[in-house]
Amino acid sequence: MSWLSDLYKLQKRELKKDVEPSLINAVFRMYDRFPRIGLKERIGQQDMSLDIADAYINGYNAMIEAGVGIGKSFAYLIPGLLINQVSRQPIIIATSSIQLSEQIHKDLRFIGSRLGFTTVRSVVGKGMGQYACRYRAAELFKPDDSSSSPLSTLAGRILNYEIDERADIEGGTSDAVWSNVCVNDCKFEHCHYKSTCTFYEMRAKINASAGDMDFIIVNQDLLIRDLIKKKEGTKGLITERPALIVIDEAHNLEAKVRDARTLEFTFRGTCRILDDVLQILFKQSADTGLMGQFKFVKRCVSHVFKQVEADLLHTAKQDNDRIKVSEITGIPLRRAVQILKELSLSLSVLTSRREREIDNAFEAMNGLIDLFDVLARAKDNYLIWASNSQRESTISICPKGISQFLKYTLFNGKTSVILTSATMCQGGETLEEQYAYLTESLGYRGDYMERQASPFDYDDHTMMYIAKDVPYYSHKDRKSYLDAAYKEMLRLCNLTGGRTLVLFSAKEDMKYIHEKLNSEALTWTLHMQREGSSQDGVIAEFRGSKGVLLSTGVFWEGVNIEGSDLSQLIIFRLPFPVPSDPIYEYKASLAENPLKDVFVPDMLLRLRQGTGRLIRSETDLGVLSILDSRLSAAAKKDYREQVLDALPFKKVTEDFRVLEKFVNEKGIQRSDPHSLA
Repeated sequence: MSWLSDLYKLQKRELKKDVEPSLINAVFRMYDRFPRIGLKERIGQQDMSLDIADAYINGYNAMIEAGVGIGKSFAYLIPGLLINQVSRQPIIIATSSIQLSEQIHKDLRFIGSRLGFTTVRSVVGKGMGQYACRYRAAELFKPDDSSSSPLSTLAGRILNYEIDERADIEGGTSDAVWSNVCVNDCKFEHCHYKSTCTFYEMRAKINASAGDMDFIIVNQDLLIRDLIKKKEGTKGLITERPALIVIDEAHNLEAKVRDARTLEFTFRGTCRILDDVLQILFKQSADTGLMGQFKFVKRCVSHVFKQVEADLLHTAKQDNDRIKVSEITGIPLRRAVQILKELSLSLSVLTSRREREIDNAFEAMNGLIDLFDVLARAKDNYLIWASNSQRESTISICPKGISQFLKYTLFNGKTSVILTSATMCQGGETLEEQYAYLTESLGYRGDYMERQASPFDYDDHTMMYIAKDVPYYSHKDRKSYLDAAYKEMLRLCNLTGGRTLVLFSAKEDMKYIHEKLNSEALTWTLHMQREGSSQDGVIAEFRGSKGVLLSTGVFWEGVNIEGSDLSQLIIFRLPFPVPSDPIYEYKASLAENPLKDVFVPDMLLRLRQGTGRLIRSETDLGVLSILDSRLSAAAKKDYREQVLDALPFKKVTEDFRVLEKFVNEKGIQRSDPHSLA
């Protein structure tokens, strides 16, 4: 395209200001082409692109809330394509889910080719747990076994190059099975499968030199690990010189940083670390005195985990509950720390051709030292908790403050960072007030852009129903709430003839409701989300049957079901964080008003994400039902108005007859409620 020639001439100029007129003009010219290539420009989309171009030119960070339906991926991909052409440096896009990463990659190919960028070099980088490891598969494959186990069969398919990633398995597979064959401790250049390894190829591409890659699309976890490595002074995972960093679904960034900076320890995993270190050191020195030191530390580890298991048995109400670790007594923790530090020092001075193996052992050993320091109360800048989330007692530690980490590693002014999401803001008169919760949580430094509202007609196309008669949820009387909410849910699902997505905050609640529904003679097909990373299969089945889908976790965001297949969204409970969770307990301890400053803002971010699943196009019609009477007028909760103001649903009722009338008038009810087609 001849009109891009002005940009090419500017590639060697040193000042970004020199490119301002041509870059801004190019953004306008891009959107001028939309009607000719069959695309419709959406309200707010061009403004967002111009904001991003300006942030790049003037070297500042920007927060932009982009409402559902404005097409935010195109809004940042268009200036990204132009900035890449000007700078000859890659654009990094970090997302919060694999599904979104892959969708952005498709969008990049589509918009790039339509606008004349025919040679865009791009890569999607996922966490190592998403890739199949042929080295591990070879150890599990048993070709002579006539009654091959499912695991051996899976290993064989990996060795035959049928499966490179978890997503390649039709119908998915469980976490327990996949954990045996995924990449978890890569040998990198020392692995003889590296030439055919998708993971190895991906890692090389995301760390390519500045001129060798145009777009690097990664999950937020990978970006954060890169920042951690660079902060520690070691080689990063992603290219050193990006032109721009875009973080999509930025409302998840705080949780992703905490996850990335959390160290998890199980009894078996900790013993494995100690065994690996012993093996490395003994090979080098043949010092038999090492045996006694390792036995001593292992005894300490055993005692610690016995106490943690007892804590979990008495305190945890659900498998994924995170509980406090009570004070460890009767164990010489400080002596164990001293031994671990001596062993770590011995590792640090080793030189060997197996350098990566030694580095990994050294890093794992330092993690153990941090754990024992925290257990011994020698460090108070860490949070510590226990859980049973992996069906094994797990101790986790995480630095208390993550905002300082992001302030100095991400928002440091070296590269402009764009934070965007459909749900970033709270109430407030000024932009600073509206973006305040995320600003404080993330340690953000930069500018705030005008919120780009959703173009969808919520006023005419939707109604929100609050179930005022369902009792409050409490752990002590959980069954009363579940039974009442179940009856209301059944009535609502019958009202729309299925076509309903139900979002739960707790898996235990979802399983309980699923069991009750299985005993009913339903007039619609029942579905429940599956274990595993990809949910495409169950969504396709739901759309085909126009039934009811029970879900939690990943379904609160990133799910896109347009049209009448989804006509109702039910929020089973307001998604408040658990007050006793150590992370939220810590955040609450710093707040003047914990409910107002921490729990309600956090709940609102997730609620806005969840309710955003309902209306996905200009013609969609639907009902939002909330089975939590704390939001009713009679409950007189301070946050009721805040919630209603934050959501785009302006028709609100607590009267089922009013809802029923709306459903009938809008033709939302299925014409044949007994059809299961």
